[in-house]
Formats: sequence, C-alpha cells, structure tokens
Amino acid sequence: MEKITSIFSERLLKVNGLILKKMDSSIPLISEIAEYILASGGKRLRPLLALSSARLLNYNGPDKDVCLAAAVELIHTATLLHDDVVDKSNKRRNKKTANEVWGNEPSILVGDFLFSRAFELMVDTNSLEVLKTLSKASCKISEGEMKQLIFQNNINISKTDYINIIKGKTAELFSAACKSGAIISTNDSDEISALETFGKELGISYQLVDDALDYQSENKNFDKSIGDDFKDGKISYPIIISWERSEIEEKNFWKRVIVEQKQTASDLSKAKALINKHQGIKKTYELASLHAEKAINALSIFENSNIKESLIEVANMSLSRLN
Repeated sequence: MEKITSIFSERLLKVNGLILKKMDSSIPLISEIAEYILASGGKRLRPLLALSSARLLNYNGPDKDVCLAAAVELIHTATLLHDDVVDKSNKRRNKKTANEVWGNEPSILVGDFLFSRAFELMVDTNSLEVLKTLSKASCKISEGEMKQLIFQNNINISKTDYINIIKGKTAELFSAACKSGAIISTNDSDEISALETFGKELGISYQLVDDALDYQSENKNFDKSIGDDFKDGKISYPIIISWERSEIEEKNFWKRVIVEQKQTASDLSKAKALINKHQGIKKTYELASLHAEKAINALSIFENSNIKESLIEVANMSLSRLN
C-alpha cells in the first residue's frame, strides 16, 4: 500500500479536499458526523483503485478521476454508517462508531446524505457509463447486505451462496471503482473488462481475509473488533469450513452459538479452536489466494509499469494482512 499511496499522494489530497467540501451542510450535525467518519482514517483503498485504473490507461484529463475517487469513497463511507447500525457495532478502527456516539437515526440519515453527495460527484464526471456503473454497484451492495441479513444465523449456508454475498457487499464496489476508472480513460472494452475483473477478484480475496481476521487473537490490520461477526451470528467462510467438518458434538456447539445465539464468555475461544482444528483459516487463506491470483492474472493484458506493479502489490497486501 505504501507504494501506491505514495504515487497518488497529491491526487489523494485533492480527493480528501473534495470529500470535505461535499460533507459541508447547512445542518451542523450532518457535517459533524460526516467529518468524524472521515477523520477516523481508513486506507482509502477504493479511491486508490479508481485513480490507479485511470492512470494505468494514461488518463491525463481534468479532475474526473478525483471526482470518481471521491464518489467511491463516499459510497463506501455511507455503507459503513448503515452497516454499523444494522450490526449494532460500537467500535470501528479503534474509535466509537457514529451510531454509538449520536444514535442510529442520525447515522442512517447522514449515510443517505453521503450517498446523495456521491451521486452529485458521479454527475460531475460527465459520464453516463460511470453513473450506470456506480448506481448498479450501489444496488448490488444493498442486495449483498440484505442477503447477508437473510442468511444470518443460518449455519447451512452453501459456499456458493456465501461467495455471492461477498461479491455484492464487498467486491462490487472494488470492481466498480476499477471499471469506472477505466471508463473515463478508454473505450477499449477488453481493458475495461480486465480492470473490472481485477477489482471483483481483489474484493472477494479482501473479504475472505477479513473473514479470517475476525478469528485472529490480535491483528492491527483489522478495522473492526475481533469476534464481532461471531457475536452477531454472521456466517463466514472459516465457520462454513468448520461446520462441514465438525462431528455431532461440535455441530451442536455451532447451532447453539450461531443459530440460537446463546453464547458464553468462553465460546469465542472455543470457536477459534474448532476453526483451527478444521483448518478454517488455512482454507480461507487458500481461497483468498486463488482469487488474488485471478486478480493479478487479469492485469496480464497491460504492459509492465509502476502502476501495474502497484496494483499487484495491493493484491498481495490483501493476503499479507493474515501474516
């Protein structure tokens, strides 16, 4: 991440400035909450993907890439605000969530405000295809979150259904960021498709690693509190692997803590032990590696360059968070 962040340091300053401008409101509370979220940090990965995709295809026009990157980050931030309300989360990136500080209603409304600002920025790109791409992504993200809610506490979810969920909730915005960066830079459908695929596969890999990180004892590379998904009864890939390989007594444990949501203080430790016993983390990492490899392979149509190397580094960085 250091390399790609360094390459786009000046563009990121413009992106952040534009985001701050769009967070301005005549309602002080809106600006206060929005700025609190922005100040909480984050790697700006999705805007970096938009900027990188445009630069890879030699974009050198006006600041459409900055508008696009800011729009992508505002969509991401809005979804985080909504997710934290749905998940009843009280901490993200070692800070209290907005819903914990101000309550659910203001958080949801500010999330809606940021979505609206994102659409203003999409219009500023003067590209109907960008508007179509990011609008579709916003719908897919909502559908992915709804699917996750439907399957919450359902221990019998299939691997296929789970991958479809993370394609929506995570990979869709990665993919749309890359595709949109390509759209403002070229009309070459093969190049646009390659970057779209890169983003999708990277997003799947990234979320799978997040799945595994929720069951790591300590990890500074994780945005949430360890064990949040477990406490909420969310099914993730390590649990799916463990469930498939469990004996009857172990299955009864998973039914109690996930389906019935009857958990004791020691259950998270036992869940980690069962996941390790059945190689849940290892299998999750292997699948994440497969998707990272697919992401990197999608870049093969492009000539070697610093930007291409930086995108490959991002794919490898996603995996290294588990090391």
